[in-house]
Amino acid sequence: MKLTEAKILSLMKKKIERPMKVAELSRQLGIPETQKREFRNLIKEMAGQGCLIKIRGGRYGLPDEMNLVTGKMHGHPNGFGFVIPDKEHDDVYVNPRHMNEAMHQDHVVVRVESEREPGKPAGRVIRILQRNTSHLVGTYETFGKDGWVIPTEAKYFHDVFVPGKYRKGAKNGQIVHVEIETFPTQHKPPIGKVVEVLGASNDPNVEIQSIFRKHGVRQGFPPEVLDEAHFIGAEDPTNLLQERTDFTQLLTFTIDGERAKDFDDAVSLEHIEGGYRLGVHIADVSHFVQENSPLDQEALERGTSIYYSDGVIPMLPESLSNEACSLKPNEPRLTLSAIMDFDHEANFISGTLHPSVIKSQRRFTYTEVHRMLEEEEDDPLMPTLTDMHRLSQLLRQKRFKNGSVDFQVPEPEIHIDSAGHVERIGIAEHNSAHELIEEFMLAANQFVALNLHERGIPSIHRIHEAPDPERLRGFNEYIDSFGLKIPSPVRSTDLQALLQNINDRPEERVVNTLLLRTMKKARYSETDPGHFCLGFPHYAHFTSPIRRYPDLMVHRIIKKYLKRKCPQKDKKGLYSRLAEISEQSTQMEIQAMAISREVTDLRRTQFMVDKVGHTFHGIITGVTGFGFFAELEEVFVEGLVKISSIMDDYYLFIETEHRLIGQKRHRSFQIGDPVKVRVTGVDLGRKQIDLTVL
Repeated sequence: MKLTEAKILSLMKKKIERPMKVAELSRQLGIPETQKREFRNLIKEMAGQGCLIKIRGGRYGLPDEMNLVTGKMHGHPNGFGFVIPDKEHDDVYVNPRHMNEAMHQDHVVVRVESEREPGKPAGRVIRILQRNTSHLVGTYETFGKDGWVIPTEAKYFHDVFVPGKYRKGAKNGQIVHVEIETFPTQHKPPIGKVVEVLGASNDPNVEIQSIFRKHGVRQGFPPEVLDEAHFIGAEDPTNLLQERTDFTQLLTFTIDGERAKDFDDAVSLEHIEGGYRLGVHIADVSHFVQENSPLDQEALERGTSIYYSDGVIPMLPESLSNEACSLKPNEPRLTLSAIMDFDHEANFISGTLHPSVIKSQRRFTYTEVHRMLEEEEDDPLMPTLTDMHRLSQLLRQKRFKNGSVDFQVPEPEIHIDSAGHVERIGIAEHNSAHELIEEFMLAANQFVALNLHERGIPSIHRIHEAPDPERLRGFNEYIDSFGLKIPSPVRSTDLQALLQNINDRPEERVVNTLLLRTMKKARYSETDPGHFCLGFPHYAHFTSPIRRYPDLMVHRIIKKYLKRKCPQKDKKGLYSRLAEISEQSTQMEIQAMAISREVTDLRRTQFMVDKVGHTFHGIITGVTGFGFFAELEEVFVEGLVKISSIMDDYYLFIETEHRLIGQKRHRSFQIGDPVKVRVTGVDLGRKQIDLTVL
């Protein structure tokens, strides 16, 4: 029998009733003599991963059978933590006395010992399986000849001791990047050495750099990667016309933001009998980035470009992302084209995929196209833009009718002046031009996913699972007070109908917010369960290979199997490879979003420093046992009203209603309520704005 982790776990669940030594396990499971060494190594690997637990006497057992849970520790500034389980299980609370020197992000084993309250288990850390933090960013404080680094991230509640010889010239109050040499024990703090002095703590650019260092993000590229990118970027695309469909005479153009430099998609539209022929032409990054090359390995490690308020950290060197691959106007460019035919009512008829060459005729901005559509400007491309707008709106209407869920979530847009300071904060515009490109990209992504599915070719899918039933039950209990309800099991059409039902009603904001928090996060997967929120049975990312690695892999798969079947042996290898890439890409996407949020929070906090004492109108966006969060309407910034600052009553937190209510005067604060507040403090280190309610 072939030994795998899954096979061993399955056999142990069926046959093993207690923890056993390796020799006992091999006898009970009938492991042949020739496989005993392999079996022993697998058992040790599984114990290291937390699939099995090694206890006293060198015996191994299943965590579930021993009331043990493995997962990632999420620390709290006050010294306690929560273990987020690897498998389906409630989060486990761990008080400071039972942390066993575990740090934020560590992979741990926790024994569940009690319940704080029904459904909320508590336990203690019994083993640290893996330390996941090797570097920290923090403020250096001198202590005689030595020093301490106080982590910027408050969830790391262990200060790091730095012997004097390892301070690297750091001065009191400076932000430093420290490498942990030894981890904390019961009697000793973590010990580390300064590897980089970033600069003064009040320097905005230093603060941003500290966020990048904290997440282990490199801004530059290794020399061998830059050399490879420069060399392959010099290729003349016209030499490949015979191998590709020539679309250089087709009217194509790009529509992007004002600051964009990496144009990875162009669009075209032709009239055909009975409808339209839509072309979505995507930069053929796979032609330049060869699989397993240094450039490819670097792109996979990064997973995605990181966009933040001040700029972008690209997945690929700029000689490719902004030059050779970018679909600049009037320059031939290699593309992969999705050509889709629709009737006049936007019903899909048929489609084809082509390795191609295009020559974009124009570089539009979203603002420019929106103005042209609104004012019906006299422009040679106006008829094409008008037809595109009509088709995109029909596609949009059909999508929502078929169950796509439309969350109205405004995004902040931070404007930085020439000196690097926040000039103003507004709401990012989302106009008809954005909708046009959005619908065309969704159509192309859906078409590619369906094409691969129908041909049985493995791929990386962009999936979104249905909401957790337990969370949905809590949401249903809350909206019942408004006379609203969603069925179980829920469909995306049910959620869209709910959002349409509450449109322009007073409870719209609170219901929208809570429903969004009920939803699971979209992710990448080698499996294909569909995309719940979009209402698509099959969906993949195809349209942004310059900035997303999954799109690059989808391009490779399309080109490899465009004109032939995928053999069974290829499928098996692909599934394994795609599972690894999906997990890596998902994790890097999560990291990129976290970085973007942190930079946004930092910039928001910096903007509010000189606003202490000012009064604002706001909307309550979250309620907790320690207070509530309010978004200030005029500046699009969120702050905290601590419950201790509300002096007119004793307030009780009602979790099921997301409400604070006064016990005597019955004044209440609930998500969606308007409030008037005053800014009382700004903490740059914690990126927190303190408010008092008026």
